Amino acid sequence: MRAAVERRTGNLLKSRLVGSVHIPAAIIAATIFTGCQTAPRPGAFAPRRGDEIVVAGQFVHTDTPVVLWMDPGGYDAYRVERRFSPIERSDWESSKAEVRDLTHPNRFNLRSGLTDEEIERVRGGGWDLPTLQKVVDQFVIHFDVCGVSRQCFKVLQDYRDLSVHFMLDLDGTIYQTLDLKERAWHATTSNSRSVGIEIANMGAYRSEEAKPFDEWYRREPNGQVRITIPGKLGDGGMRTPGFVGHPARPDLARGTIQGQELVQYDFTPEQYRALIKLTATLCKALPKIRCDYPKDADGKLIPHKLPDDELKNYQGVLGHFHVQTNKTDPGPAFQWDYVIDGARRVLRGGMSEAADQTSMGHMRSRL
Repeated sequence: MRAAVERRTGNLLKSRLVGSVHIPAAIIAATIFTGCQTAPRPGAFAPRRGDEIVVAGQFVHTDTPVVLWMDPGGYDAYRVERRFSPIERSDWESSKAEVRDLTHPNRFNLRSGLTDEEIERVRGGGWDLPTLQKVVDQFVIHFDVCGVSRQCFKVLQDYRDLSVHFMLDLDGTIYQTLDLKERAWHATTSNSRSVGIEIANMGAYRSEEAKPFDEWYRREPNGQVRITIPGKLGDGGMRTPGFVGHPARPDLARGTIQGQELVQYDFTPEQYRALIKLTATLCKALPKIRCDYPKDADGKLIPHKLPDDELKNYQGVLGHFHVQTNKTDPGPAFQWDYVIDGARRVLRGGMSEAADQTSMGHMRSRL
C-alpha cells in the first residue's frame, strides 16, 4: 500500500497545480498519508500507561504510577457500601445501622461556585475541563495518621463521612478515588474549590503526647530508620512487592505548627518524588492552582491557619493547617521548598532556573 501511495505522491509532486490553486508538496503528501489512517475498529482496547489521573473525564499523564478507582486494586469512593466490612453487611442500610458516624450514603457531592445554568448542565456528570478550571484553585495536603493508604481508605469509607481525591502510599503509589470534578469532603471550607491528597504518614505530635513511633519506626544498626508496618495491618496493601520504607531524613523533624511544638518523622523519598510529579500535573491541568505555598512577608512558610480573608483569596498549594485551626497536617517534617521547587522544575521541563525566563511561557507569570 505504501508503494502505491508513494507513486501517487510522486505523480502529484510533478504537477502541484490543482485547478488554478498552487498546493505545496508537503501538504499534498501529508494529506495522502493521513487519508490512509483508519479509525479504531469496534472492540479495540485503548491502552493506558498507568500514570493517568482523571480530570473532568479526561486522562491526564503524571509520569508517576497511579491506580484509579476503576482499576484492579483501586479504591472506589463512588461506592455506597463499606469496602472492608463483610459483604453481606456492607450495604448502606446495614452500614448506617452499624456505624454511628456514617450519615450519608455518598461521601462527596457537587462543587459550588457555579451559575444556575452551569449547575443544571453538570449535575448529571457533564463537567467540561474549562468549567472545572474555573472553580478549582487549591491543592490541600494532608497526612493520614493511618500509616498506609489501604487503612486510610478504610477509615474514610467505612467509618467516617469523608473522602479525598488522592491517597499517596509509602511506596509512592498514588491512588485516585474520585474524578477531580467531584467535591470531596476533606477540608471544610476549601472543599468546593480544592483537590485533596492524604499522604501515608503517622503524623505529628507534641512532646508530651503518646506517639505511635515505637510501633511504626525502628532505627537500624547503620543509623537508618525503617518504617515497620504493624502486623495487624498485614502487608499494608503495598503495590511494590517487598517494599521497605524509610523516612527521607533519619531523625525526627521538629517545628511549630498552629503555635505548637511538634515532632514528626519525614515522608519517604518515593512519596516526595510522586508528589512533585502530581503537583506539577495539577498546576498545569488546573492553572488557578499556583505552584507555590502560603508565605509571610519574608518569604517563609506561614505555619498556621490563614486568616479568613486571606484563605478566601488564596490560590495555590497549602496544608490542612492553613484551612483549619485544629489541624497540623502535613506537619513540621513536610519539605515545602523541595516539593514546590521540584514541581516548578517539572513544569519547566527539568530546565535550569535561568532557562525559566524563556521556557515557561504563560506559566511563568503564575509561579
